[in-house]
Amino acid sequence: MITEITLDHQLLMSSHITVSERALATEALARHAGNELSVLIAGLGLGYTAAAVLNSERVKHVRVIELIPAVVGFLKDGLVPLSTELLADPRFAVREGDAYAVLDDEVGERWDLVLIDVDHAPDDHLGPGNEGFYTRAGLDRAKKHLAPGGILAVWSYADSSPFVEALRAAFDTVELVPVKYRNDLVDEEHTDWLFLAWD
Repeated sequence: MITEITLDHQLLMSSHITVSERALATEALARHAGNELSVLIAGLGLGYTAAAVLNSERVKHVRVIELIPAVVGFLKDGLVPLSTELLADPRFAVREGDAYAVLDDEVGERWDLVLIDVDHAPDDHLGPGNEGFYTRAGLDRAKKHLAPGGILAVWSYADSSPFVEALRAAFDTVELVPVKYRNDLVDEEHTDWLFLAWD
């Protein structure tokens, strides 16, 4: 069975292919040498990024911020494939809220990994005002929420040269990772993109 969530007739998430959502977690973890890691995830989706993070014994705590209340409700009501697994893990917490507003606000808790899967792409936003995160100023504010050695990772269905330029202006190291897969439902090859940045 395939689980999908749509908003205004736009496909937001699907359980059919989750390789890039999981890679968002594993690629970021692979670049951080620490243990007892605290992880902030912007965008719950169907929980595949969170589950991939929690698969690592190096992770101490995962907090997910999800803008859409119904998506949080689907998880808590057991309507998504990973509901039981995620809710049973004491390291996992989820709350409703605007992750971009949190990253734009005064710094409270700092995170070893900040994983972003909110918009379709840096140039294709789901909500008004989201574009601010993808600028040099927005990244500078978000960067303050990273602990020393922390890593920012952003999921996208498309490459974005302007976003890469903004990342390079804000961080010492930037990597762009293509995640290739075949969608057997439409018999097409596709590439999603992960943007990773750290100092």
